[in-house]
Amino acid sequence: MTSYVLLLPSLVGVGCFLLLPIAVVAWLSLHSWNLLGPMEFTGLRNWRSVLSDGEFGHALLVTLALTAIVVPSQTVLGFVVAAALARRRGGSALRVVYALPWMCAPVAVGIVWQWIFASTGGALNAVLGRRVEWLSDPALALPSVAAVSIWMNFGYVALFFVAGIRAIPGELLDAGALDGATGWRRVRWLILPLLRPTMFFVLVTGVLTAFQTFDTVYALTKGGPGGRTDVVAMRMFSEAFDAARPGRAAVMALVVFAVMFAITVVQYRYFRNRTTYEY
Repeated sequence: MTSYVLLLPSLVGVGCFLLLPIAVVAWLSLHSWNLLGPMEFTGLRNWRSVLSDGEFGHALLVTLALTAIVVPSQTVLGFVVAAALARRRGGSALRVVYALPWMCAPVAVGIVWQWIFASTGGALNAVLGRRVEWLSDPALALPSVAAVSIWMNFGYVALFFVAGIRAIPGELLDAGALDGATGWRRVRWLILPLLRPTMFFVLVTGVLTAFQTFDTVYALTKGGPGGRTDVVAMRMFSEAFDAARPGRAAVMALVVFAVMFAITVVQYRYFRNRTTYEY
């Protein structure tokens, strides 16, 4: 009985801030509402409308493309930075510097990078000495948004890798060095396998963060040009508030939740038998 009492605060938090919102969104997906008038029960009409909507499918593909660019890039870059920081004594100031972009407000970051990417008077074009339409060129808009996301998050990823690398017992690294595991072999056969719990956490949170990208895209491109950066969060915002159709937005949110859950399950199953928690 005591254990249930001690769990009660956590259970209340999970129920109020996780299960209840999901139930409300599921209930809202079955209704038509314009945010002002009374709700009307429509059954699965919103589901049929969203699942046959080509714009939502496009937004989902754009989000998957953004995730495919951002997550591997920020993970590799974060690991490289962490490997360099882990060898330095101290390094607290550098860790703070690398983590600063992640701690900044995404909208503020988006406004700053909008000036950097500006085709006229932009800092990046001034350095290059040529005019490049970073945010209005359909071929460059999504990579530009991805670059900003990577810049914001790789320092956060590096902090976890630094903690993981420093938790590896020195005896294992010394034993590996005696067996000839130096340089890349040391990274490939010692450090990376022992960082699997950290890698699992970094990849899962990276995918979840990429799927929820909204503020940066809204500040940089507002989904353009031609829908090339129209991620699902932008599509849900547009449906809920611009078009005043929160029922359709609720369906989109549930679909995205199902996709993220499926990706997380795949990642968990991959790392389940490949994770070392004790050394």
